[in-house]
Amino acid sequence: MSGYGGSRDVAARVLAGPKVAALGGGHGLAASLSALRQVAGSLSAIVTVADNGGSSGRLRDEFGSLPPGDLRMALAALCGDDDWGQTWARLLQHRFDSEGEMHGHAVGNLLIVALWELLGDQVSGLDWVGRLLGAQGRVLPMSLTPLDITAEVSDGAGLVRVRGQVQVATAPGTVRSVALEPSDPQACPEALAVVDDADWVVLGPGSWYSSVIPHLLVPALRDAVVTTSARRLVNLNLVAQPGETDGLDPVGHLDALVRHAPDLRIDVVVADRGSVADPGRLEARAHDLGAALVLADVARRGVPGQHDPDKLARAYAEVLRPS
Repeated sequence: MSGYGGSRDVAARVLAGPKVAALGGGHGLAASLSALRQVAGSLSAIVTVADNGGSSGRLRDEFGSLPPGDLRMALAALCGDDDWGQTWARLLQHRFDSEGEMHGHAVGNLLIVALWELLGDQVSGLDWVGRLLGAQGRVLPMSLTPLDITAEVSDGAGLVRVRGQVQVATAPGTVRSVALEPSDPQACPEALAVVDDADWVVLGPGSWYSSVIPHLLVPALRDAVVTTSARRLVNLNLVAQPGETDGLDPVGHLDALVRHAPDLRIDVVVADRGSVADPGRLEARAHDLGAALVLADVARRGVPGQHDPDKLARAYAEVLRPS
């Protein structure tokens, strides 16, 4: 399998699996990667780089680097289930709780930025972290340029413009559209190659306007997703996200996606059976877009809004297996 290593048992189990490019960011992408690494023969995460809050925002401001947080979470999700993998995953995610300048920084963020400084290359730095972890896949930024997300938000009195991933995710009102600044950022060449070579491209789950849709706003990456011979799977969120997708049902999530990329062809839509109030309506909308709807039990029991990686892996295994 491609990636950085992992156990022979894992390699043997997924060797015949499909080549998958997973696009997104944050906790949604992490859950999807934890599932996909169980079924994919080759797995690459293509990660949003627009975070402007917390430890990532501070490092971005201080070093002028890509924000490392979503990249770190993707790397942690690709760690194996053995002691080595889980220890490194915990270390990457560990945050300092001192009262000083290190407060809130994640160890993985510092490691990634340090390797970027040392090597002078973002992709090589991420590859080296992956090798250290024995990650079962590869992590790539969607762009080599730090980005800002802007949004047009309806606040009841009219449209207001909001700038910044954190601000978009928490803005009161209804997001109508999002854009990137700069509007034509340089896509990561390795990410374009991965999408072109993939058997499947997976979009979502995750923060819809600030982690999923932005991939389709990088012109070269959008073109790659549109023109690839890979099949395209959209994994819908379990619930609307407060402050970002309030009021959007599953059909609304699909509509928002295609509104930003009208030429995107979708082959499969995956949704949690218990989170869809009107399956017939969602199936009809998916059919309008040329997609098959797959309803499955993929929610984590007792944790609203979170996907269960093992349940999701079973759903992916059914959908991604060769026909």
